[in-house]
Amino acid sequence: MAGVRMADFKDAERKQLSMLASAEKRVLVWLARRMPAWVNSDHLTLLGFVAMIAAGACYWLARYDRRMLLAVIAALAVNWFGDSLDGTLARVRNRLRPRYGFYVDHITDAIGTFFLMGGLALSGYMSPYIALGLLIAYFLLSIEVYLTTYTIGSFHLSFWSFGPTELRILLCIGNLALFWRPVVRIAGRPCLLFDVGGAVGICGMGAMLVWAAVRHTRQLYNAERLP
Repeated sequence: MAGVRMADFKDAERKQLSMLASAEKRVLVWLARRMPAWVNSDHLTLLGFVAMIAAGACYWLARYDRRMLLAVIAALAVNWFGDSLDGTLARVRNRLRPRYGFYVDHITDAIGTFFLMGGLALSGYMSPYIALGLLIAYFLLSIEVYLTTYTIGSFHLSFWSFGPTELRILLCIGNLALFWRPVVRIAGRPCLLFDVGGAVGICGMGAMLVWAAVRHTRQLYNAERLP
């Protein structure tokens, strides 16, 4: 950016407190140290991005062949590999680009999530309105995270012990359940399994958003209390 020097930029403190964070970090460092020299972080970011789009396409194709639900699991595994390893590889090799990495990683996450939710909306396994609600809840929570990163200097990678990896695992488990039983009965009424899961996800992300917004508003108010 014209007129902006790296010395003017202060990287935010990363906070990863999810259930699998410690074990995942060890695995990622192990993988990063064994990656071929010709592979760089951009390659991994692109791989994760393409895999997320592929997951959305597989959800759409599952409308015609439910075996594509299993292909979604494979795509999510590839997405984890690329999306989680790109930053670790940069840190292990001391090839950090904080601004570039932060921007590219999260803009690709946002676009990839749009395609994932779009695929779900077209799959027939989730109502379009539930998919849209999930997408809106995700974007609102993401906005809160980015505002916190800018105003407080703390980048939260997880909420309530849940981070991206845990969410991918839950989605994979949900796909396996969906493969065998796409419809469940609640109070005697048939409901799409992923509509139930999606509604729970919307409520969960909504609660996280309110909790974080209240907490950080109070923190900023106390930090800048007027006389």
